[in-house]
Amino acid sequence: MLYDLFSNLSNFPGARLMTYISFRAIVAGVIALITSIFFGRYFINLLHRKHISETQRNEVDDPFNIAKKGVPTMGGLVIIASIIVPCLLIGNLSNIYLLLMLITTVILGALGFADDYIKTFRHNKEGINGWVKIGGQVALGLIVGLTLRYSPIVTMNETVNTRVENGITLVEKSPDVKSTQTTIPFFKNHNCNYADMFSFLGETNKYRAGWIFFVLLTIFVVAAVSNGANLNDGMDGMCAGNSAIIGVALIVLSYVSGSIVWADYFDVMYIPGSEELVVFLAAFVGALIGFIWWNGFPAQIFMGDTGSLTIGGIVGVSAIIIHKELLIPILCGVFLMESVSVIVQTQVYKFAKRRGKHLRVWKRTPLHDHFRTSVAQVLKVDPTCHILCKGSKELHHETKIVLRFCIVTLILAAFTILTLKIR
Repeated sequence: MLYDLFSNLSNFPGARLMTYISFRAIVAGVIALITSIFFGRYFINLLHRKHISETQRNEVDDPFNIAKKGVPTMGGLVIIASIIVPCLLIGNLSNIYLLLMLITTVILGALGFADDYIKTFRHNKEGINGWVKIGGQVALGLIVGLTLRYSPIVTMNETVNTRVENGITLVEKSPDVKSTQTTIPFFKNHNCNYADMFSFLGETNKYRAGWIFFVLLTIFVVAAVSNGANLNDGMDGMCAGNSAIIGVALIVLSYVSGSIVWADYFDVMYIPGSEELVVFLAAFVGALIGFIWWNGFPAQIFMGDTGSLTIGGIVGVSAIIIHKELLIPILCGVFLMESVSVIVQTQVYKFAKRRGKHLRVWKRTPLHDHFRTSVAQVLKVDPTCHILCKGSKELHHETKIVLRFCIVTLILAAFTILTLKIR
């Protein structure tokens, strides 16, 4: 709203500030931070008055006897509201990428809310059916993928060159095209076109197949990252802290992709309009930091699936838009580890059980739970169980685990940004 207002008041003193991405991004982040803190307090009090909470675990389950009964959940609504408010105020609502991010936030927020609602009000710990959750993620992936495919506004320039002559910056760029190209880290000629994978189909059909592959990949990325973030949400401040760091890295990548000068400097593809992602992601990071105010140990509210599914979807769709989806395994390495730990644990346990054995790779999954669980706790529930990776006998408090996971994410985020130059 304010963006459109000041765009029509170009002669008004200070109105031009709204044309600067850096200014709007900082303002969006501050508004989101303040909204998250103040709305968070109101929301916590409201949930306490309504006696709306979810039992996370009993004191017996935690070696440090940390009780978390009666803590309100569905705090993801605070994050969602804190993102949407600044975007509506100072975002360019005619920008296709900002609209896609808002749609992502609303759809996955609604999906997560439905899951939390069933768990909290219907006292069903399973939440919504798993296939329904996957169906919602697939639907969002289709919306994003097909929009990027068919919207005439969505284009990219593979190469851009800038030079200054007589004080004037001249820009030379390749034609605006719709492309399934993506960035491959660590390679000098680092753009890969998915369509080239299907060259055996002929010149015309390979592009059709490339776009089909791109849409399917979008669906996979949305589902994988949102579920990874969901698994990471198991300790106070864990998911919000890791995601805020990931969000900062995405801000850098989006700014580079949306700036002709920086796209030229780093020799990456230029995506017109993607600079508006910087405003959205700044609001995203601000909302998460504000949420940590209440979600840090000891948590006064949990984000629930309302927040974790939304966070993962935002990260995944942002990477897809700027054609950096192949960087996700590095940037979201913590989410990947959490997902792989669950998959491996489940498959090994099922495989061993069919042969009459009880076998676990880790003491407990997702992986962060392995570090606060003792062997005695596992054997108390399953005395015949054999654990492959028992790890250290020393158990860690969840604050230390969260801090160390965030440090790992910080290293991975820095390494992701360095891939712009390491090739």
